[in-house]
Amino acid sequence: MEETIIISLGGSLIIPEELDVKFIKSFKSLIVDQVALGKKFVIITGGGKTARKYQNAAKDIQAVDSAELDWVGIYATRFNAEFFKTLFGDLANKEIILDPTLPVKIENSIVLGGGWKPGWSTDYDAVILAKQFKAHRVLNLSNVDYAYDKDPNKFADAKKIEIISWTDYRSLIPAEWNPGLSSPFDPIASKMAEEESIEVVILNGKNIANLEKCLNKETFVGTIIS
Repeated sequence: MEETIIISLGGSLIIPEELDVKFIKSFKSLIVDQVALGKKFVIITGGGKTARKYQNAAKDIQAVDSAELDWVGIYATRFNAEFFKTLFGDLANKEIILDPTLPVKIENSIVLGGGWKPGWSTDYDAVILAKQFKAHRVLNLSNVDYAYDKDPNKFADAKKIEIISWTDYRSLIPAEWNPGLSSPFDPIASKMAEEESIEVVILNGKNIANLEKCLNKETFVGTIIS
């Protein structure tokens, strides 16, 4: 049976300030190599700095409600999904995923998707798709090596987490999600992942060699939540 891997690709990797072409080339090359090994991928892209630039500009020009700002961010994620679809060429489905609750067929080897609708994160989209494909693991790629017990940018004594249960992880984060929440994996997505017995791996996507180890089921650096 072919393995389907669900990846939530953080926008901070795609466009931290400007497009990170070096990372994008390396990531594409790795995925293409993995497809050659018989694997299939569902990749959900974040919005990165593109989303924040447009959202901040809108707020500077006039008062905009949160749902409209959320839609701006969603379309940024979809633009990134279209961009990666173009890069993968014939290996990718012709259409990106817009609604993760609808049936998805991987016609080729890779399918790209972006955000769904206001109030829901791309983490949540990834878990819904993992459930649909009966995948037991979601790879959450960002620009940090681990999740921490508290925000390492604010607390010098923050401790890295290598392995943690969903119960313990959820006790560290807020119960509700909002678009501005800073959390390694959002609360609503975490609740569903726990209910569906889906493991989430948080790792630094910029470390391509480490990501390759994870995909090959070798020992890797990162946080496992299960």
